[in-house]
Amino acid sequence: MLARTLRLGLSALWLTSYAAAARAADWPQWGGRDGRNMVSDEKGLPEAFEPGRKGSQGQGIDPQTTRNVRWAARLGSQTYGNPTVAGGRVFVGTNDDDLGDPRYESTRGGLLKCFDEPSGRLLWQLVMPRRPPSHKGMLYDHLNLGVCSSPTVDGDRVYVVSSRGEVLCLDVHGMADGNEGPLTDEAQYTVPRGKPPVPPGPNDGDIIWMFDMIADLPCCPQDASCSSLLVHGDLLYAGTSNGVDQSHERVPFPLAPSLIALDKHSGRLVACDDEKIGTRLFHGQWSSPSLGKVGRQTLIFFGAGDGLCYAFEAVTAASQSPGPLRKVWSFDCNPPEYKFRDGKPTAYRDGDKRRNRGNRNDGTFVGPSEIIGTPVFHHNRVYVATGQDPAHGRGKGVLHCIDAAKTGDITQSGKIWSYTDIERSIASPTIADGLLYIPDIGGRIHCLEADTGKCCWVHETRAEIWSSALVADGRLYIGTKKGLLVMAAGKEAKVLSEIHLGSPAYCTPVVANGTLYVASQRYLWAVQAMDGK
Repeated sequence: MLARTLRLGLSALWLTSYAAAARAADWPQWGGRDGRNMVSDEKGLPEAFEPGRKGSQGQGIDPQTTRNVRWAARLGSQTYGNPTVAGGRVFVGTNDDDLGDPRYESTRGGLLKCFDEPSGRLLWQLVMPRRPPSHKGMLYDHLNLGVCSSPTVDGDRVYVVSSRGEVLCLDVHGMADGNEGPLTDEAQYTVPRGKPPVPPGPNDGDIIWMFDMIADLPCCPQDASCSSLLVHGDLLYAGTSNGVDQSHERVPFPLAPSLIALDKHSGRLVACDDEKIGTRLFHGQWSSPSLGKVGRQTLIFFGAGDGLCYAFEAVTAASQSPGPLRKVWSFDCNPPEYKFRDGKPTAYRDGDKRRNRGNRNDGTFVGPSEIIGTPVFHHNRVYVATGQDPAHGRGKGVLHCIDAAKTGDITQSGKIWSYTDIERSIASPTIADGLLYIPDIGGRIHCLEADTGKCCWVHETRAEIWSSALVADGRLYIGTKKGLLVMAAGKEAKVLSEIHLGSPAYCTPVVANGTLYVASQRYLWAVQAMDGK
């Protein structure tokens, strides 16, 4: 009883002081900032927490069974959309297996939830029914992965890529302040086709505008639309996730763009890449764009499905008709020995463990890969790793450090160093205090010197890892298939704690305003040090 009283008292103290907290500590987008380097200056974070047990009714977490947890919220059954925190709100994408609203039936689609940052109270949610087959019967979000995009908050707007392949601009207040336009037919949007419309209430999401990448470009996302959006000036940059269809061989729209720029106020298409990446892509494109200023030039970095990392010049003025993004440089992240064997091209599909063509799923298979993790910009350099869909199994990857100030084909001239003692990775590198941290799919965490690529240590977790490492308060926070792993940051590998969450943690933890946010497949925890550890 005393412990619970203390927790409640500390929570009340936090609520009182929250209004005066500096908004600079928000985490408003994937990676926190434009460079996507997942490092925070926050202090006083906990080394461990107790996630608690389900309540007596089987829904939610019993707060009396938690430790160092301010609140916990139920999500869906699968969650890959990393949380973001801004303006007193926490946004997270999931699927709709647990709508908690009698007006809706489960549509096996996506769900964006918005919580009150201090209390965890659900403020609003937007239901995204599964898209019906179109474009010659192709399927979208057939795996019920939900919203895989990390929401981006810019002022009173939140931008996200839906589970339906749409770029959505939403009011951060939801319907609580009325239904803003120009899009006002949310009543029809939130129900499956053919079902009667559901009038929106104050706890529903408010769509301002929508750009349908599948219908309007068109394109064909492979498995899921995963891009987390980047806002720069009046423009919004999005990866289209264009890829192969369900045959896993045919690219229905090879000339579709892979990276687009939209007017953030209207959703109008302003620019798109003209690199014809779809004619060369291996499988899919799930990377998100990042941004960095190199000299006087602002560049957009994008890891593509052809295994190349691109730098495009940021658009400074929007023309009336869509124009091309100007490529500044490209870097082929697949070394020649990954692309050829015995003088012949290595087939990408041979690297799929399910096809039994040589991949023993032990991390030694050598072949080409796309880029799934986000290129990270840090001190005029871009750090990027190659990887594949985890369902393909393990295989050799490669991590590159690229000189972002070069131009043209910089595969040779722009390489500062490469590290090949890593398996395929879908994580983004994290750079802090001269060290780089990155996990691979097989479950090994690598620590390198950021300047030289020299390996300091490799830690084996024996658990598949999809998330990136968050560095904060002298620690690494990494989600694994087992739960949350906490390690000491530095040149010596040291495990501080391992927290089992009841389901895998495929999302990257984030930190904002003194609170660590950890998402498993089914729950989101707001973790705060309440016992000094």
